[in-house]
This record gives sequence, C-alpha cells and structure tokens, in this order.
Amino acid sequence: MTTVHLVNDPRQAAMLAAPLRQRILEALAEPGSASTMARTLGLARQKVAYHVRQLEEHGFVQLVREEQRRGCKERIVRRTAQYLVASPSVLAPGMDPRKLKDKFSSSYLIALASRMAQEVGEAQAIAEKAGKRLPTLSTDLEIRLRSPRQREAFAGELLEAITRLAAKYHDETHPDGRTYRVVVGAHPIRPTRRKP
Repeated sequence: MTTVHLVNDPRQAAMLAAPLRQRILEALAEPGSASTMARTLGLARQKVAYHVRQLEEHGFVQLVREEQRRGCKERIVRRTAQYLVASPSVLAPGMDPRKLKDKFSSSYLIALASRMAQEVGEAQAIAEKAGKRLPTLSTDLEIRLRSPRQREAFAGELLEAITRLAAKYHDETHPDGRTYRVVVGAHPIRPTRRKP
C-alpha cells in the first residue's frame, strides 16, 4: 500500500466523492471481501461488490488473494493507498502563485499550498515507485502576536533569516545537488478554548 495517491482526474474525483465508496475505502484499510464489507456496512453484497469492482478498475483497490469458499472464489482486496488527496487541478486549472501580485493575500497562500500539494504528491508517487523515501522538511507551530506591528516585525525577521540561510546553503553548481522549494506561510486560526 502506498502512502498517498494524488487524484488528478476529475472523473475519478467524482467517482470517489460517493459516500458509499468512501465508506468502502475506509473499511478496506484492512483486506476484506465484498461479503465481509457488506456485513460490516449493513448492505447487500451485490451492491458492495459493484462498487468494489469500480474502485478496482480505477486503481484505488487491489486484489490481495483469492480464497475458495463454498464452491466459489472469494476475492480479498484492500485499498491501494493510505491517503487519497485531490489535486488542486481537479476542479479547475490550479492557481498559479506567479500570477498573483499580492504576496500577503490569503489567495497567494492558498495558491502556494495548492502547488505544494501537487508537487509533493507527484514526487511522493515517483519515490514510492522507485522504492525510496521522499526527503522533505516541515514544521508546524502556533504563535500569538500582540498586534499588527508585532506581526510585521516577526514577518520581517523571519524572511530575513530565511534569505540569509538560503544564501548560505544554496549551491547552483554542485553536480549532486538537489533543488528544494521552501514555502513559509502564516494564517490566523481560531483560538482554542482554554480549559478551566
């Protein structure tokens, strides 16, 4: 089972949007048959089997083994990926951050996040096919800033630090070098309620 499957085809995304298919995929984290899933989901076996075949034809479910039961073969299947991620281009052409002028807008941050999901999903699929890990770096933190002035000061220092680090480590000419895209973003979040 791969970790992430990036869904690029709008028809496949529409097929996966059906709640029953989502429930079947969730149940197939562990191998199972149409019969066992039908019992788990409380549905007719034929209905579940139809949807399992559709998911298998599109590569979201794969055969694990066949077992002989009561004179017929029962197909044991499981989903092919732990997570399904819809590509930003599924609904429309993806947002291109280069076309947005306001680098401090929420639209620009969404465009960066969309491009990152697309690029990392594609790179993850290539790495898994090659049997390798995809080297990435990420962190996530929350910071509470007192005022817009503090926010501007923090942003200025952060950008300065990143620019300094990039200049220190960037090597355009090394033959074994690998290019990485660094994305830094910040957005307001709903405050979490403090426990009494």
